[in-house]
Amino acid sequence: MKPLFTNTKDLDGMREAGRLASEVLDFITPHLQIGISTESIDRLCHEYMRDVQKTIPAPLNYQPPGYPPFPKSICTSVNDVICHGIPSDRVLKSGDIVNLDITVITEAGFYGDTSRMFLIGEPSILSKRLCQVTYECMWLGIAVVKPGARLGDIGYAIQNHAEKAGYSIVREYCGHGIGKVFHQDPQILHYGRPGQGEELVEGMTFTIEPMINAGRRDIRTMPDMWTVKTKDRSLSAQWEHTVLVTATGVEVLTKSEGSPLPPEIVKNKINLG
Repeated sequence: MKPLFTNTKDLDGMREAGRLASEVLDFITPHLQIGISTESIDRLCHEYMRDVQKTIPAPLNYQPPGYPPFPKSICTSVNDVICHGIPSDRVLKSGDIVNLDITVITEAGFYGDTSRMFLIGEPSILSKRLCQVTYECMWLGIAVVKPGARLGDIGYAIQNHAEKAGYSIVREYCGHGIGKVFHQDPQILHYGRPGQGEELVEGMTFTIEPMINAGRRDIRTMPDMWTVKTKDRSLSAQWEHTVLVTATGVEVLTKSEGSPLPPEIVKNKINLG
């Protein structure tokens, strides 16, 4: 099953879900200070979704086959955690980098999925560069989205930029179709070859969410079966948007007033319409 939306009501439902997911990140941004625990971040986000937005946090009790239920409402992945970090009593300190991954379900049943990187206190030059290059990778992938493009075009744009910077692409996890189901086909690989893979058509909705490691791409999964870390303990970064293939290009659905602007590297390369 693949998400393919053609009517205005469904498209507006996806736009609402994307905006609400992004607004959770806008809300939590001022709270991301030295000394806050990732569990406190989770609680604040959960209460905002439940009490203000009237949305449901999709990760809470999410249980794919072979996994235990995910115990929290968001993912908080700090430093060498690639993805699916479980909020805990861990306190953020100066120099940490953290990815907050937010997925909401609206009252109409649509999913919005997005994540951002945050730099805590005084980050290192390496941390800032990794987060910036990863952000550029996501947007370079977004920039090639249009009817007639291929999934391999997205993967190639991301892989080429990351590897030129000396970084590696995590291959075990990828973007995904999303609509009224959390994870659907197609799988959006963050590596690939131009001209290969499924052709994009108007109305498709999916995430682009590259996971980029400062060191090697190898991973290790923790005993909780969710938390994934770099095997060599190098830093890892991730950014994520949910996008819609339009008649002329791409629409970023997970945007809000606080969303960071596209980087200069995609200026004049992208048709946001």
